[in-house]
Amino acid sequence: MKQIIQSFKTGETILEKVPKPQVKPGHVLIRTTKTLVSLGTERMLVEFGKANLLQKAKQQPDKVKEVLTKIKTDGLMPTVNAVFNKLSEPLTLGYCNVGIVEDIGKGVSEFKIGDRVASNGPHAEFVCIPKNLVESIPDNVSNEEACFTVIGSIGLQGIRLMKPTFGETIVVIGLGLIGLMTAQLLKANGCEVIGYDLDKDKVKLATSFGITAFNPGEGSEPVKFVMDKTEGVGCDGVIITASTKSDMVISDAAKMSRKKGRIVLVGVIGLNLSRADFYEKELDFQVSCSYGPGRYDTNYENKGQDYPIGYVRWTEKRNFKAILKAISNKSIDVRSLITQQVPIDNYSDIYNNMGSSDAIASILEYNTSPDDATTVVVSEQKHYTNSKGVVGIVGAGNFTSMTLLPILKKTNAKIKYITSSRGVSGTSLAKKYGISRSTTNYSDVLEDPEVDTIIITTQHHLHSDMVIDGLKANKHVFVEKPLAINTSQLDQIETAYRNSKASLMVGFNRRFSPHITKMKSLLGSSETPINIIATMNAGFIPENVWVHDMEVGGGRIIGEACHYIDLLSYLTGSNVTSICLNAMGDHPKENTDNASMLLRFENGSNAVINYFANGSKSYSKERLEVYSQGRTLIMDNFRTTKGYGFKGFSKLKTKMNKGHFSQFENYLATVQEGKEALISFESLMNTSKASIAAIESLKTKSWVSI
Repeated sequence: MKQIIQSFKTGETILEKVPKPQVKPGHVLIRTTKTLVSLGTERMLVEFGKANLLQKAKQQPDKVKEVLTKIKTDGLMPTVNAVFNKLSEPLTLGYCNVGIVEDIGKGVSEFKIGDRVASNGPHAEFVCIPKNLVESIPDNVSNEEACFTVIGSIGLQGIRLMKPTFGETIVVIGLGLIGLMTAQLLKANGCEVIGYDLDKDKVKLATSFGITAFNPGEGSEPVKFVMDKTEGVGCDGVIITASTKSDMVISDAAKMSRKKGRIVLVGVIGLNLSRADFYEKELDFQVSCSYGPGRYDTNYENKGQDYPIGYVRWTEKRNFKAILKAISNKSIDVRSLITQQVPIDNYSDIYNNMGSSDAIASILEYNTSPDDATTVVVSEQKHYTNSKGVVGIVGAGNFTSMTLLPILKKTNAKIKYITSSRGVSGTSLAKKYGISRSTTNYSDVLEDPEVDTIIITTQHHLHSDMVIDGLKANKHVFVEKPLAINTSQLDQIETAYRNSKASLMVGFNRRFSPHITKMKSLLGSSETPINIIATMNAGFIPENVWVHDMEVGGGRIIGEACHYIDLLSYLTGSNVTSICLNAMGDHPKENTDNASMLLRFENGSNAVINYFANGSKSYSKERLEVYSQGRTLIMDNFRTTKGYGFKGFSKLKTKMNKGHFSQFENYLATVQEGKEALISFESLMNTSKASIAAIESLKTKSWVSI
């Protein structure tokens, strides 16, 4: 299928061929008929992409601070590579989509195949959208009109925050697409509406809708104009839909408001506020968030959990419905806003003229019979008949792009497939690394007889099923940690492994670091018990990120601290027999990421893992202390290791090396040459069981035996 994407690095806008997405549970698969180009938002993104590195940095000072901190802890080159990798990621454009329902995911009952729907899908021939971001279109609303659903909801949410009453005077600053729709909605609500913009054509159009509109560039001073129209009282509220870096807009908004007036920001402006302006009038100021309640809430958007209407009357989905109803009953006119319609193949007619175009709303039209292939050939096909170690990668997220693929390129790995859920990131990476095929259907990977190895880097809740599918297909399976997020999944994996001819490996890379292999060699093969203290200064991750969701990420203890359980098993040469976890706070949650684990091993070794998210980013992220037979080893952030009491060894210093390269180089060799597994299945299971048992220990407040 075709999809419009943009590069943050170059600003280039491309019509890319990508595989059609698969329908997912709780989602709706839609064949697109029309999409609306948001000339304001999308122009801002395109212009940012075209800016040079210095200009980008000036626009994102917070990101610059993060980069400088990362340089201190990780080093210059790893940070530079990470920044350029991020800039090279493709950005999908568009969020105003209309189409026909092609397929329905599990748990969706409110739609049927063939329904016309509006959604926040991008500019693509097929989109897969969560059900709470999709709404049915009334019969008397055309596809072109329905394209305004989502962008209209942005203005409507600003109005809902304003809470205007019948007869109040509301000023709309900025009469672009959102501004013109906002002004009409306010008019339909019984408000007196004043609007202004520097574009005379937009002012003329607003006037035709019954709005008192003017152009400050033609001599009218905004504050004086509003004060005159309100007999010196000032307006009841201001909704700002403009986009400018100037602080003048917020200053004017305050000055034209009456005492105890309200100001709602929908657009993007300079925000150096004058305390005096707000203090004297006791003004309310609020920033509106996108389409309404539910936005950026994973439970609402991705899991389909609606808010009770008695408590949250207007969610983003209900805002969609309200806009469609307003269009249906002719309360607002959106047809007059359409200034051009072009076929998707002629997308450049819009994007190449964004800076100079007088267009208000541009609509893209789509073919009625688009290419619906779920696998596309990206580069010249390579044939690997009778070859070993032919790889299919399942997952195209940050780990794949920033770590896995750069390393596999160095090892000259034979990669035939890369799988991604939406097709865009996978296709981009396939082009960058010369991978033959990009797919959204990982069954194609499993069914290809040339592929004998799959590498899984998806979200954690998908790992176990994909591992089982791979083993059943007799493919060698490498899965990024964790192997599973509950014991039921582990039991199913064990059954599949025992019945398979293939091998299984989990991405516990730390044991392959030169610092850890040096430690292991210095400790020797003695079974004498040792003491270890491991500290992970993991860093804060917001609660709404998927890793904290116990059903999706399993929490950071299961999902990340498992690295150190494996590492300690390697250094002690022994399996964990029991574990006890204590977490910070009086009533810690099971997804805690501030906890200490005490571990006992079969050979009597003892260890503590401190996993903390409340430390400073400027401090080393990982630290390991080993105490054995009057000797001590200290490893700091996989850059330095110091020895105390060891003859002939005092210090090892390298660039940061967490063992990824050695891990994959050795893993591919084991597959290609049929060597013994790098980590035994028993050890993999022990580590996985121990990490899950740690959470059980937290809940039961007791030691748990493995």
